[in-house]
Amino acid sequence: MKKPSKSEAEKKIKEFFEKIKNKSPKEVKKIKKLAMSESIPLKDLRKTFCKKCLTPFENPKVRIKEGIKIVTCKKCGHLNRWKIK
Repeated sequence: MKKPSKSEAEKKIKEFFEKIKNKSPKEVKKIKKLAMSESIPLKDLRKTFCKKCLTPFENPKVRIKEGIKIVTCKKCGHLNRWKIK
C-alpha cells in the first residue's frame, strides 16, 4: 500500500474531524497514527476525543478551575486536563 503525501494526509485528517461524532476509537487511533507518521500536529483537534479511551466526546462534563479546563469522559471517566490560554 502506498503511503499518502503530506497534503493528502492533512486533507484526510481534516475530513475525519469534521464528522468525528460517529467514529469509533479504532478509527481515531488510525488517524492519530497517520498524523504522527507525517509529523502533522493535531493542535486543538486532539481536544475532541478522550486521551485514554479515544472515544469522541459527546456532551462531556466540563469544569474550569484555576486556569485549567477539566473535561470528564462519559465512557471511561478519565479526566482530560488542558491549560486555558
